[in-house]
Amino acid sequence: MAQDQSSYRNRLLTILPREAFEQLAPHLEVVDLPLRHSLVESARPTEAFVFIESGLGSMIAKSADEEAVEIGHIGPEGVSGAHLFMGTATTPNATFMQVAGHGVRLPAAVLLGMITHSEPLRNLFLSYVHTCEIQMAQSALANARYNMNERLARWLLMCHDRLDGNDLPLTHEFLALMMGVRRSGVTNEIHVLEGLGAIKATRGRVRIIDRQLLEGIAGGCYGVAEAEYERLMGIPIKHVVD
Repeated sequence: MAQDQSSYRNRLLTILPREAFEQLAPHLEVVDLPLRHSLVESARPTEAFVFIESGLGSMIAKSADEEAVEIGHIGPEGVSGAHLFMGTATTPNATFMQVAGHGVRLPAAVLLGMITHSEPLRNLFLSYVHTCEIQMAQSALANARYNMNERLARWLLMCHDRLDGNDLPLTHEFLALMMGVRRSGVTNEIHVLEGLGAIKATRGRVRIIDRQLLEGIAGGCYGVAEAEYERLMGIPIKHVVD
């Protein structure tokens, strides 16, 4: 297990106060996060935080009659189990890996105990919870006020922010879940973005061809949550490779 704080890719781990990181380090466990691996189970106690180092987690809202839609992403900028910071052990929502990767597991009791006695640490993670709320709020705004073409561009940008490279391992089924629409509707919109020259789609993969164009297509439904994260965390969501 890596002990050097700078060796981690997760943004939250890298910006922890040095003293806090040193106290947490003995409890950090590097874990594989395969496709569909559950990070948070609906209505069941969450026993550990997982700081994602690579891959993509999806936060899913479910209705009483089992309708489901994605409400947010978690990548190397974040941690699963944000509801724990608000004092509740369970949530109706679920979080699982949509793109396989690896992460760092930390028993919830360890971090929650430290937060109780550290105002800077508590403020950091409450600020992170706030960024998650803004992401969800912007998703609701996008779903209500923007067309499918703009919304798909936004979701692809969010995935691109959290995954390495320009080739995103995203299936049409996943994109349909993200958008809350039928797969056929997503396929049509992908063809539109391809025709504009923003992306190139193949089976189970979307390649970002022109990110700037994609941002232009997304318009105002992308950028607010990302700016709020950078304002509060002091670092951008998107990992910049040296």
